[in-house]
Order: sequence, then C-alpha cells, then structure tokens
Amino acid sequence: MAKKKFRTIIQAFSLAFSNGYLKGFAHGNIYQGSLKKLCVPGMNCYSCPGALGSCPIGSLQASLNSREFKLSMYVVGFLVLFGTIFGRFICGFLCPFGFIQDLLYKIPFVKKLRKLPGEKALRWLRFIFLLVFVILLPLFVIDITGLGEPWFCKFICPVGTLEGGIPLVLLNNALRGSIGFLYKWKLAILVVTVLSSVVIYRPFCRYVCPLGAVYGLFNKVSFLRYQINKEKCTECGLCQDTCKLDIKVYQNPNSMDCIRCGECMHACPHKAIELKKI
Repeated sequence: MAKKKFRTIIQAFSLAFSNGYLKGFAHGNIYQGSLKKLCVPGMNCYSCPGALGSCPIGSLQASLNSREFKLSMYVVGFLVLFGTIFGRFICGFLCPFGFIQDLLYKIPFVKKLRKLPGEKALRWLRFIFLLVFVILLPLFVIDITGLGEPWFCKFICPVGTLEGGIPLVLLNNALRGSIGFLYKWKLAILVVTVLSSVVIYRPFCRYVCPLGAVYGLFNKVSFLRYQINKEKCTECGLCQDTCKLDIKVYQNPNSMDCIRCGECMHACPHKAIELKKI
C-alpha cells in the first residue's frame, strides 16, 4: 500500500510540475516563455493554461508540418533518450494524463473490464495513430501556403480538450463565441475517453496514445526494465492477475504495453520479478 501511495505522489507531483503556471489559470491565457521550447516527458497539452513545457507529440507535429523544418532532431533525440533510459516507466509515473486515467479508474462501477474483444488487435491502433495522424498526414497533407495540420492534436487528442480547450473556454470570454463543430467533436472524444476510463484501465494509453507507442518500442532495451528469475518463478500467473493491463509478465516482462507500475513485482510471492541490472 505504501508503494502505491509513493507512485501516486510522484504522479501528482509530475502533474503539478508540468502545469505550474498559475497565472495562466488565473487570467485564461497560455504561458509562452522560454520553457515552452522544452518538452515534458509525458502527454501534457501545450495549450493548457498552466503548461510550462511542450508535449513531445505536439512538438513533433509542429516540426513535420512546418515550411522550414521537416524533422526536429531535438524532439527525436528527446524521445530516443527518454525511451532508452526509462521506456514506458514515463507512462506509469510521469505522464499527467496517465495519472488522470488512474484516478478515473478508481471510481466504483458495477463491472470493470480487464480487456475488450479483439484486445490484441486494438493495442496496435496506437501505432496506426502514430504513423498516420502524427507523422504521415502532417508531413504530406499541406495547404497552399505549404503548411500542414497537427492532425492528432487538432482532431483526436482528448488531452488537449481536457487540459487546454475546456479551461481556456471557461476562463476566456472571447473564446466562447468561437465554439464550433471541432470543439464539440473533441469534447465528444473526451467524454468517451473519460467514461471508458472508469470501466477499463487506461484505454487511451492502451489503444490511442502515440507517445506510449514510441516509448513502448524501447521497453525491451531500456536501462530500466524487468527480468524474470527463472529459478524463483513458478509461473503461477499471479503477476498477470494483478496486472491491470492483463500482461503475462512471467512470459513477457518487458511487453510494449507495460507501464512499469511495479504492482506485479510487489504481488509476486516468490520475488521472481526483478529490475534488470545494467
């Protein structure tokens, strides 16, 4: 229980640190200082009134749809560096929207779902979102001025609606009159995400998040990863029963889906799940 509280504290601190510009919430505007040139590790909308840094996915799209730059080596290097060191530990401990989903899942409901029909196929959707909406469309679909759209952020991402769209509309009178179909569409996506987060653990992380898809590619090679002590492991399956993402940890301890929450380690009666020693 103490270890779970420790993780919650880290998540809450990360959320507060990433959105520490209190003047933004007070005046309904966006921080545009020098810190915005830096990326934060997790999904946290650039347009949130409190956001001090930029989302890696938003920054990547901004470079791909730019007239001057078609690829930002800073953003790519940032993703590779954090992925190599942490893998999806960032999703489990440092991502503000991941923390919000964790809180929503704590809300009591008649029946919680461990997975959806076609779960294996659905988990590959986040790679489609990454390839199509984050990379290909911003890169190749451009207007007459040579600019592309940030397709994922503009048309899909519920993080921007929750952290940026809703607070800015509530705090800024001038924006209320500009609400149109796009805002309503994004609001509908957010409602579906919030309601599904009550029933199934982290649906956005499982099926949609392109940032989680990137970090997941590094899970098997990151410095911070798990290993199974074959001498201790009895394959009892308790680790999978404990895992809210329904991962067979004893078979695949470094699955691309694993967010490194550590609950399987603490649940294993034989202490067979260990941190890899680099």
